[in-house]
This record gives sequence, structure tokens and C-alpha cells, in this order.
Amino acid sequence: MIKRIAQTAGFTGLLGALLLTLLQSFWVAPLIQQAETYEKAPAAVHEHNEAVAAHEHDAEAWEPEDGWQRVLSTTGGNLVVAVGFALMLAGLYTLRAPGRTREGLLWGLAGYAVFCLAPTLGLPPELPGTAAADLSQRQIWWAGTAASTAVALALIVFGRSWLLKLAGAVILVIPHWVGAPQPEVHASLAPEALESQFKWASQLTNAAFWLALGLISAWLFRRKEAA
Repeated sequence: MIKRIAQTAGFTGLLGALLLTLLQSFWVAPLIQQAETYEKAPAAVHEHNEAVAAHEHDAEAWEPEDGWQRVLSTTGGNLVVAVGFALMLAGLYTLRAPGRTREGLLWGLAGYAVFCLAPTLGLPPELPGTAAADLSQRQIWWAGTAASTAVALALIVFGRSWLLKLAGAVILVIPHWVGAPQPEVHASLAPEALESQFKWASQLTNAAFWLALGLISAWLFRRKEAA
């Protein structure tokens, strides 16, 4: 079983990381690079420098250069994340194996809801040069929201009584009722239109990644079971 989980997660993570890197390279990364031009412009041009000071880069900090360095760095990070998520899916399949390969799409949608959609309702993706609240507070809220969404979906989908399903619905909205930490002043160096494009690109890219992760992992897990 351990070998089956590892093989499923390894191949799924590799394919998922390659897909995510490809989508990011052609859609998300160009938007980030465009936003960086506003962030690195002379300070006199911008009126919001004080509000976004927390996002300024240290001149001595290393950053991957545009081109192969950035692609390689992105691919490595995506691979670690994708394999980790694939391990989680494969582990869940040992508890509730998908009867059909297309059921992996439902698991992928659940993963997208837990790790992307729910947290970004309060903390949307940010371009460089965007003001934000304290990092530790955002991390705590993000983790709490992801955990609450996972528990809520499990109760709603697998709960055998309406009380469990109702509890799941309540747990689902609690983080959003509390609210995500917000900066004192909302400001961004990038134009609003660019921010909107980035949010859509990030959401759709992650949705495609999670759907692929769910579908591939379910197919590989069932294939190993048949073998």
C-alpha cells in the first residue's frame, strides 16, 4: 500500500507540476513581471509607497532572473507542492477509493475549494507592490480557513444526519464571518485592470491544476489496484 501511494503521488505530482508550470509561464508569470515594472519604478512616480513599503524587495536579496532561472525555480517549487497534495489524495483514496476515474475530478474540486477558493475569498492573490496585513496573521487565517473548509466539506458530503451537514455548513462560514486580516490602507502600485487579470489567471490556473491532479491520481490509483 505504501508503494502504491508513493508511486501514485510521484507520477501525479510530476505531471501536475509540469502542467502548473506551463500555465503559469504563459499566463500568470507575464502578469507578475508586468507588475514588477511598477514596483521597481522610481519612488517619486508613486503616491502609495508608504502603504506598500512592506512589499519592497531588499536590494541584496537573491531573485531568479527572468528566463530559465525563474522557470526552474518555479518548477521546483511546484513539484514539491504537487507531490505533497498528491500524497494527500492518494492517502484519502485508501480510505475511500474512487469507483471510477472521473470521481477524481470531484476530489480535485474539493482540493481546489479547500486550498484555493475558500482562502482567496478573504485573501485574494496579490501582485508585487500590493499592501497587505501582517504575514503571520494572514498565514494563521489561511490555515484555519483551509482546515475549516476541509472539515465542513467532509461533514456535508459524508455526514449521515442532517445535524452533521448543518454543522458542516456552520463551520464553512465561520472563517469568513470572522474575516481575514486586512491592511490599514488598501493600496497597489499596479493598475486595477492588471490586478483583476491576475486574480482570474490565478484562480483558473489553480482550478486546472487541481482537476488534473484529481483525475490523474484517481486513474493511477485505480490502475495500480487493477494490477
